[in-house]
Amino acid sequence: MRQLFRTTLILLLTVSLLTSSVFAEGEWEVTPASERALQKGLEWLARNQGPEGNWNSNNLGLVGMGALAFLSAGYLPGRGRYGNTVQRALNYVTRNAKPSGLLNIANAQHDMYNHGLAAFALGQAYGMTNDKALNKVLDKALKLISNTQAEDGGWDYRARRQGRGHDLSLVVMQAKALRGAMDSGLEVSPEVVGSAIQSVRRYYKTRSGKNGLTNPKAAMLEAGQFTYNGGGGTLAMAAAGVVCLQEFGQYGDWRIGKNLDVIQAAIGKAAKPGSRNGSVPCGDAYTLYYVGQALYQVGGKRWRESYPRLRDYLVASQMLSAGESSQDGLWRGGRVGGVPGDMYGTAVACFVLSMPNRYLPILQEGKIDSISKQLKKK
Repeated sequence: MRQLFRTTLILLLTVSLLTSSVFAEGEWEVTPASERALQKGLEWLARNQGPEGNWNSNNLGLVGMGALAFLSAGYLPGRGRYGNTVQRALNYVTRNAKPSGLLNIANAQHDMYNHGLAAFALGQAYGMTNDKALNKVLDKALKLISNTQAEDGGWDYRARRQGRGHDLSLVVMQAKALRGAMDSGLEVSPEVVGSAIQSVRRYYKTRSGKNGLTNPKAAMLEAGQFTYNGGGGTLAMAAAGVVCLQEFGQYGDWRIGKNLDVIQAAIGKAAKPGSRNGSVPCGDAYTLYYVGQALYQVGGKRWRESYPRLRDYLVASQMLSAGESSQDGLWRGGRVGGVPGDMYGTAVACFVLSMPNRYLPILQEGKIDSISKQLKKK
């Protein structure tokens, strides 16, 4: 069945002009203006890609994010207008994979950040192409995620197994990679997922300090949200916690609604951009990346109410400068690795604008109940 899905999707993308909203539900999701902004953003990314396939960075996670921008817009490696762009980005990631399976050649403190994001990108590419070369790298990458999981279900910044994971931002990176592999037909250990779920829930905190693990009824009566490492909550971590629970099949977890309240309140307060300054909603591209996915995964009224705000903000704030190609079509993503994150901001913005088209396997298949059923048997 999954093979049929891949074959059908590949044929569809091959014959499509890739400028129309094949899967979008209507203009409330995709507008002519958002499509133009998306194409301008992709043009900027293609124009600024380096000859080796990266974007002046050896962070494989960022390169993977660049590939995701095109994949999410329906552009396959080796085919069509941006086929070479996507292929070179994926090649840069795969040829720099270490024998251990680690997808990081930058600072070791970035091991699991880069690894999780790069593995997610490879998983989506594999699900769309069934490329066996990608599968070999991805298989090792997934084994490394399992082998480096901490005893409490989390992960450290470095690719090593420890007693305790460091924070929620590391769990969500691996959650995306694991769920992406599942959507592409690869096996994921229920033990790894079950342990990760418990780790995620430990990062939830109410205003009075409850985590909901020992007395969930009391915690449910209070406002609360996910935190970075048990301290104060942030919008990024509120969204990251929702993404983790959704990716791991915990669709009915009461914490999801609590954090969506936080997310929607923040979006509602966001001021509309006054000029085309390249800013993104939610403050930075990292937060936007998870906010967009959290809303999409839950769907329904939450998605319909909030997504148009994110989309229209992106359209209105994209930098346009016909006389200066280095600025024309980009979004800024804050500082990444100490340098301006124009590539990251633009890639994330394109990813969010492409989500309604539902080209990526992780956006196509909806809920996966198999993991939930396996966990209940334990």
